[in-house]
Amino acid sequence: MSGDFLKLGSFIFRTTGYNSIRTLSTRLKYFHAVSGGLLSTLPLELRLRGKSTTQSHRAPIYYVDLTVQSGMTLAEAIAGARAEDGHRKGAGFDQVALEDAARQGFANGAFEESEEEGADLVDEFYPAGEGDPAAAKSAATVKTMRLQDKLGQKAAEMA
Repeated sequence: MSGDFLKLGSFIFRTTGYNSIRTLSTRLKYFHAVSGGLLSTLPLELRLRGKSTTQSHRAPIYYVDLTVQSGMTLAEAIAGARAEDGHRKGAGFDQVALEDAARQGFANGAFEESEEEGADLVDEFYPAGEGDPAAAKSAATVKTMRLQDKLGQKAAEMA
């Protein structure tokens, strides 16, 4: 694991299923609690599982789960997390500062808050074409705040 803590990254999990999000959130809370707050160093795996049922007309249904790394017991994973946490702290890695920066980054983000804003976001990236009179009329009659303006407003509020 040494040196791995310097690799920062993210992934996008797209779903319309509330249960998938609720399950992952709950599992993260469980692992955070059982490890004594060492979630960031706990060796976990995100597993995608497929299942088909008569209710789904035998079409596959996929769900995700968060588990301890294959081949490890929970006790081994926690012991490894403690060792990695000590290694990171010894190297000067500041987990608390990273988490604070992440919280602030999420707070600064302009996320969709309603269905109406979703249309504004689409307009921002795909503006109404001049060749489409209906779209041009709609754009002329409905004045919406552009994403750039929303981000500027959000930045002004934070300052």
